[in-house]
Amino acid sequence: MLFRSVVPSPKSSLSPQQVLELASVFLENAFKSSDHDIALVFCHHAEAALTQMKGITKKAKSSTAPEDRALQERIATAYSGLGRILDSQGYRDEAQTFFNKSEKWRGHVQQSGYSVKVSRPSSTVESIQSAHRSTVDTPAVRQSVPLSSPSQRKQEINTATMPHHVFPLNVRSPTNDFKPPEPDARLIDTRQLACCLGLLRASPEAEDILDILTRNWLRLTRDEQDEQDRLKTLATDVIRAFKRDEIKNSKAVTEVVHLAPVLEKDDFRYLLKEFYSGIDQSGLLDIHQLEGLAQLIQGADPGYLDSDDLVKVLGLLSTRLRDTHQQSTSHLYQLTMVVSHVLDAMADANVKGLDREAIHEPLSSYLDELKSSTDSYLVYQAAYAYQALMCVPDNETLWQSTLRRTGKVVEGVSGLVGAVKGLDLHRFMDGLKDIQEGLAGASKVIRLAKAAYDGAASLTESGQGFLDCMKEGFSFSRKCAWYSALRGADTLIQEGQLADFRQLVCEAPCRRDPAFQWGVCQRLGDVAANPMWDTDVRQGAIAFLGEMYRNDDVWGEQASVKQWILNILIQLSSGSCGEMKLAESLIEELRKDGDIKKQALYRLCRENGSHIHPLKVALPPMGSPSLLDRVQERPDVEGNLRHLRRQRLNERGNSVCIPLQAKANLQARDEARYPLMEKVEEFLTSEQNVFLLLGDSGAGKSTFNRELECHLWQKYVKNGVIPLHINLPAIEKPEHDMIAKQLRRVEFTEPQIRELKLHRKFILICDGYDESQQSHNLYTSNRLNETGEWRAKMVISCRSEYLGADYRDRFQPGNRNQRLDTSLLQEAVITPFSMDQVQDYIHQYVSTHRPLWEVDEYKRALDLIPSLKELVRNPFLMSLSLEVLPRMVDPGHDLSATRITRVALYDQFIEHWLERGKKRLGEKNLSPQARSAFESLNDEGFTQNGIDYLKRLSVAIYKEQDGQPIVRYSRYKDENTWKAGFFSREDEKRLLREACPLIRNGNQYRFIHRSLLEYGLALAVYDPQDWKEKSAPKSALARRESTNSVSSLVGQGPSEAESVISEHELDFHSPLAWRCVVNESSILQFLEERVQQEPLFKQQLLGYIEQSKSDKKWRTAAANAITILVRAGVQFNGADLRGIQIPKADLSHGLFDSAQLQGADLRHVNLRGVWLRQANLSKAQMNGVQFGELPFLRLERNATLIVYSPNGKSIAFLLDTGKINVYSTSTWERLWILDGHQGDVKSVVYSPDGGEIASCSDDCTVRLWDIKTGVCRHVLTGHDDWVRAIAYSPRGDQVASASDDWTVKVWDVVTGTCHHILIGHTSYVVSVAYSPDGSQIASGSYDYTVRLWNVETGENCRVLRGHSDWVTEAFFSPQGDTIASTSGDRTVRLWNVATGDCLHVFTRFGALIAFSPKGDQVALVGKDNTVQLWSVETGMCLYTLLGHSASITRIMYSPQGDVVASSSEDKTVRLWDVETGICRQTLIGHSEAVTRVVFSPKGDQVASSSSDMTVRLWDVGTGISRQLGGHNSAAWKIVCSPNGKEVVTCSNDSTVRIWDVETGECIHTLRGHSKKVFSAAYSPQGDQLATGSWDNTVRLWSVETGACSHILINHSGEVNQIAYSPQGDRLASASDDMTIRVWDVATGVCLLTMEGHTRLVMRVAFSPDGSQIASGSWDETIRLWEVDTGVCSRTFTGHSGSINCITYSPQGDRVLSASSDHTVRVWDVATGGCLHVLTGHTERVYFIVYSPDCGQVASASGDSTIKLWDMETGTCVRTLRDHSNDVQKAAYSPRGDMIASTSLDRSFRLWDVASGECRVVQDFPGSVNSLEWIQSSGTDCLATTCGDGSVRMWEVVEDGDWYRVRLRWSSMNNALMVTDTIVQDVQGLSQPNKRLLKQRGAVGETSNPLREASEKVTIMASVVSKLKSPTKEKADLLEAASVSAEQFEPETKNPQFSEIGDILYSGCLC
Repeated sequence: MLFRSVVPSPKSSLSPQQVLELASVFLENAFKSSDHDIALVFCHHAEAALTQMKGITKKAKSSTAPEDRALQERIATAYSGLGRILDSQGYRDEAQTFFNKSEKWRGHVQQSGYSVKVSRPSSTVESIQSAHRSTVDTPAVRQSVPLSSPSQRKQEINTATMPHHVFPLNVRSPTNDFKPPEPDARLIDTRQLACCLGLLRASPEAEDILDILTRNWLRLTRDEQDEQDRLKTLATDVIRAFKRDEIKNSKAVTEVVHLAPVLEKDDFRYLLKEFYSGIDQSGLLDIHQLEGLAQLIQGADPGYLDSDDLVKVLGLLSTRLRDTHQQSTSHLYQLTMVVSHVLDAMADANVKGLDREAIHEPLSSYLDELKSSTDSYLVYQAAYAYQALMCVPDNETLWQSTLRRTGKVVEGVSGLVGAVKGLDLHRFMDGLKDIQEGLAGASKVIRLAKAAYDGAASLTESGQGFLDCMKEGFSFSRKCAWYSALRGADTLIQEGQLADFRQLVCEAPCRRDPAFQWGVCQRLGDVAANPMWDTDVRQGAIAFLGEMYRNDDVWGEQASVKQWILNILIQLSSGSCGEMKLAESLIEELRKDGDIKKQALYRLCRENGSHIHPLKVALPPMGSPSLLDRVQERPDVEGNLRHLRRQRLNERGNSVCIPLQAKANLQARDEARYPLMEKVEEFLTSEQNVFLLLGDSGAGKSTFNRELECHLWQKYVKNGVIPLHINLPAIEKPEHDMIAKQLRRVEFTEPQIRELKLHRKFILICDGYDESQQSHNLYTSNRLNETGEWRAKMVISCRSEYLGADYRDRFQPGNRNQRLDTSLLQEAVITPFSMDQVQDYIHQYVSTHRPLWEVDEYKRALDLIPSLKELVRNPFLMSLSLEVLPRMVDPGHDLSATRITRVALYDQFIEHWLERGKKRLGEKNLSPQARSAFESLNDEGFTQNGIDYLKRLSVAIYKEQDGQPIVRYSRYKDENTWKAGFFSREDEKRLLREACPLIRNGNQYRFIHRSLLEYGLALAVYDPQDWKEKSAPKSALARRESTNSVSSLVGQGPSEAESVISEHELDFHSPLAWRCVVNESSILQFLEERVQQEPLFKQQLLGYIEQSKSDKKWRTAAANAITILVRAGVQFNGADLRGIQIPKADLSHGLFDSAQLQGADLRHVNLRGVWLRQANLSKAQMNGVQFGELPFLRLERNATLIVYSPNGKSIAFLLDTGKINVYSTSTWERLWILDGHQGDVKSVVYSPDGGEIASCSDDCTVRLWDIKTGVCRHVLTGHDDWVRAIAYSPRGDQVASASDDWTVKVWDVVTGTCHHILIGHTSYVVSVAYSPDGSQIASGSYDYTVRLWNVETGENCRVLRGHSDWVTEAFFSPQGDTIASTSGDRTVRLWNVATGDCLHVFTRFGALIAFSPKGDQVALVGKDNTVQLWSVETGMCLYTLLGHSASITRIMYSPQGDVVASSSEDKTVRLWDVETGICRQTLIGHSEAVTRVVFSPKGDQVASSSSDMTVRLWDVGTGISRQLGGHNSAAWKIVCSPNGKEVVTCSNDSTVRIWDVETGECIHTLRGHSKKVFSAAYSPQGDQLATGSWDNTVRLWSVETGACSHILINHSGEVNQIAYSPQGDRLASASDDMTIRVWDVATGVCLLTMEGHTRLVMRVAFSPDGSQIASGSWDETIRLWEVDTGVCSRTFTGHSGSINCITYSPQGDRVLSASSDHTVRVWDVATGGCLHVLTGHTERVYFIVYSPDCGQVASASGDSTIKLWDMETGTCVRTLRDHSNDVQKAAYSPRGDMIASTSLDRSFRLWDVASGECRVVQDFPGSVNSLEWIQSSGTDCLATTCGDGSVRMWEVVEDGDWYRVRLRWSSMNNALMVTDTIVQDVQGLSQPNKRLLKQRGAVGETSNPLREASEKVTIMASVVSKLKSPTKEKADLLEAASVSAEQFEPETKNPQFSEIGDILYSGCLC
């Protein structure tokens, strides 16, 4: 049906004749109307009236009575007339429908056309028909009927189009959501109070749409009358507080208006009266109260307002407006806007009976006067107010009374629109009281119906009726449709019905009316400016405005409207919300829109700027303190917070800021980075409580913290979460109440602090945990988020190097004994700048600071200066570099020869800073005394004085404040302290203080960056300027000396160091002598760089070490010195270090081979990863030394299972003999052997408290063992077959056992009785597990099912079916909501415990699976020896972990969930980072397959068992060594440069590194490949390097700069080998894509592609003359190719295995090939014949090499041998046997007298060629992958790469008739090496460490603890006996006793010895 109307219902009291008469009136009006749309409206009404006739005349339809027949005839005639009208309008289908209805009523149809035979109608119907004929049946009208369908025609005429992205959907309107308060809790603000009262007034049906939390609050509060009364009383008190305020500002008005809709009636009327009185009595018009009054009336409950009240209000307004109309334009605009709102409210509230003379006419007159204003904005607002006024008193009585008869409370026009969906407008006509008054009465109703339609619409389902009738224009004299349309628009916007709003605006008949468009634009502007709307909504509003401006055809060309649109956009573009940029962009787009006139209008508007009339955004904010705050006696905090916000935002300044990147943890690779700010924002919305931010010194932690604070302050809203930045060093004892202390510092009062503590939440940004030298857990010590304490999330930053292995305990919420969920702590590590970030920083820096250099000059320096790129990846060093580079570097010089270090940057920066300070002070207007002091400083050297001040201040801070960086100075308090020497008012001190890089904040001073304090201390240790006149003799400096060795300075008589030290005595006041800096890595870094730059400093440090041999006062200095030297790469191989005293030194990863350390004091020294081979440690003191490793346990049989006790105190190993060995984890001594089962033991588990072990066996029993006694407490019998699995309940009171007898039994642990027998499986039960809450048991069976059982009842709850083979294991997730099951069908299934549904099926996986501790991930063992991590929620694979080379035997998550451990048959254990999927560590040590791996309960250790019958214990996280720049994964190829000065290595880590042969310095790290780099080659000239990778590319690099010049990308498979032509102009590459490609190295162009091989091409080589290329393939052939043509000239066949190596003879006449068929073949190049087949190897041959004289060839094989072959005869002359695994490479020495070989047995060996003897065996911690002979400084050297990523350089020296190798340098040392180390009579070594050294090859017997104790007791007793000696002698004895007492430490673990020592020592002191 096309139309519906407002008509009487079937129950109407109108008679059929009356209704028919009404329909006739509608038709008559339709005929008379000249407006097409109005005619359709009347047709609509007529059709609706006729439709109702069906019910009214049901009986008359079948009646034959004359009166009924006449009625039928009249109805038929009416339908016919309606059909004719619709036909004339083009609605032919609808017309036919009505003709058919006419036929039904009449009984027959006239067939010609659409005419219908009728009886003589009444005069009314006749007049309608005649009118129809006269107005429709004319050619002109007929021609105007469109050919399109009626619906299309209607759309074309009445609608405008709008882009689909503009308001596409209705949305939720902006609301303030509040959490309901707890009973009697303080409310946040008045909006929350209003929300609560509104909920209490809601109907029960409304509860269904509430969330659970709100619904529960509502139900609870409805039952608590006291709480309801409290809330109502608060509302009343707020109103009274409002009344008491003399000044009622906008904020107070806003607050009470929020309460208006929910007030009790008395309170409401009291508030209404207050507003009325305020307006009436104020001398000046109060706009805020006017606006509040309007909103009060709009939001009032319908029953609260009386008509008299509203009439009085309007009368008051009329009076006030007449008295105040002589105002400015802007004031008048505001007044009329407020009046409009009041009148809207009165129209909605059904005001009637106004006094025209007293109110209506004066107000009308006032508004009418405004239409002559020249301000178009004011004219529009006046017109709007006039329309609102007309709706209040004018002819609205019948309308309102009629609508009230519908049974609904409709509040005027806008109320009707708001209620439009639920209104049955067909009952509208029930309100007509007198239809029998004839046509005049009907016409009156028609006019009323039309007015109602104009104002509210006769509703169709789409709302079209409301739109179609709005044809009235803008006028001050009559009602206009645009006002009703705008009121409807207001309601739609208020309800969020934006799609309906768009439809209304686009389809309203008045849409081209200027007044309507003005109103629409104003509303769109308000929406766009209101930040409470979503961004998409605000952007849609702006786009809507743009469309109205552009589309003149649709919206017209009203200049005032276009001007208004531009005015709105200009206002929006100057705002602070997100719409600003879009508005700016749109304004720019509109600049060229339209013709010249429109563009001129645009320019005029832009020149005039925004109009003064502002947009209405939202209600003003509430006051602070608010009325509610005062009522609740709540102190004002918002004012202080606003002040703090402004202060912190202003302090940020205009600094350069680059968004930082971070990685998940310290072990993750830098490539696995993410935006740090995004991660922190994610944290702030999560359930986590602590975010730990780590980073190196200068990484940008403090800068990020300040940016985060500013970011949060910018987003802050009233009563929101408060960001609080806390500089921890500035807070005294931040471990207690640090929030309150910080708030006091920013001037909050105690009441305010109490208020914030009780009622607000914080985001704490704690900066400088390391600088404050904290060790406390600040989260737990401040009791954050405990009941009644501060509620806060914490972001806390700390230097990475400050933390130890268990650093998470310092930040994890909870405590050690009761740890909370580890997921509450999140960690991030700031990564160094990427090069993109570096470039961005440079651009920002240059544009902000305008330095001497431009961007290009900085970029050039970065590209050419070695190591600079690495330095500037640190943000603070980046800023220093940009500051000082123009001073340090001359761009015109050779930048590649420039060396810049970190310490050099600081040197230059300090000098530059002081020089700027000097210049600034020189230009300053100083007092005469200050000027004199300044001149004096200049005469002495201002810069040097400043540096001296900086050094002295740094030393004082470390000495007096232990390095706490902030100095608090009070002139009166500290006048006589050390602080006065730096901060007093003396002129010189003040001038130096102002010139130094210090910051002052009140009475606090600090360096601008912590690293400057550390630099100052390092400079105090060694300042090159202080040693300028003490330089060493020229001869000494002229001689080349490696800083990496001290062998020339020790053990050879008086050394150079000694000669220098003798001239310049060591300074005992040096910081090295009184402060231990061993653990202060930033200071150490400065000092180690000094060592590398200053030989004199190295000598000074060696002097400290030497002095410690004879004087213990130098112990601290010596420990610091040797730590610095080791970090600087100085090696102590063969050094004479006898008697040195270096307690607590860090020698980790140092090289001390053959060092003499007899009698050395090494107590508490860190020896992790140190090399001590052949060193002598006899009688050294080694109490508390740390090796970073534990001894392995040698078992008598293989361990098939490892289980840690839950408390970590013991560990159990199940041997394949069925015995269970239990060890103590503190001593690693065996406690018990649990032996009792009569068959194989299948499973072993600890009880939850760790006091008991349960075991099950195929002897059908379960045994319970007591750990304390090793006794079997119970033997549980009852099963009839093997017991396969057991599990303890979470409480430990039960044990469940699964058996092959198809049952599960549940046993009582205390009594040993069986509680339940769980029967249901139909085959073996092989798995059993308790749910975490202990309520369920899951069992897995060979019957392909998993069953869930109720523990309490023993009932089978659920059967999980889906597997197609036996289930091997089933267990619960840590949360208990999911079950994982593995099966012989090679699938893993995840099941929902609650429903039994299968969540995910993982196919093609084995039986190994592990849940993460959070339960959000599972780790599975995939195909191809991989581990895969999967999301439990999505079933998606997160990471595939690649690395193992053999089957994986076990996987396990760490207790923290951040690491996955996997063990493998490849003899390794790998630790994988869960966040990044990267391998953190590869644990190498087992000699056979690793069968099991398990984490300790703390996650700090890993235990692994192997087929080698050992269990190894590994420290997690200690496998990462300090590197000189080494690889972090296996290093493969090593190649020497043609000049012998560098070597290049390539690695699995996708990098290539170039090393200096002499020093071991990493010159360049070449990054660019995305997969492992497997081959590298130098060009013959040595200036270019080529690398081939498994990423299918070849890259060409400049050796000088490290820049990549070409990327060769044509291969489609992995590149296996590359080779340069002898001329160096071409490069050949072999690939898995079965091709060889030849490249032009100058251009990177592929010259030739050689195809012919049928499998992978593994090897390629150029002939010596460069004319040929030989290639070897897995297709078992060798091919020779012509370089010029690419033609294959020879194919050598004969091998029956893949080709592993090929090489040309030096003459180029032969080619040798090594194959997997165990042979080597010699081929004639000219003939292609095979000259020799060298047989003898029993495994594949990996490598072949010619001797230097070409008479011999060596071959390396998988049979562990090297064979030497005579090339003339092809016979084997010697077989070198000593390796125990595959030999991968062999190489002749340059003289040919030695051969070096590498093997998978982790060694390289040196062989004498003549005798075949093995001269040297050098063991490694990993496989040796490659080696290369090099001649350096006249010495034969060997360079090696290792599977652990290390690169080492060895010197081969003759030692008589023998050879030995000496390590020159190593890129890193990961493993402890103590082969042949002498440990005879070493003192204080713990038993585990003794065992460790013995296992690693140390020799000699350590001292006996009993003998040590006896000797020391004797010494102490001797001292005591002589205490009566003279004073001096007594003092000497006491000193001796002190020494003995120091040595007597309780490392023996024997309390008796410790007690003796204590007694004797105390006796001496007495």
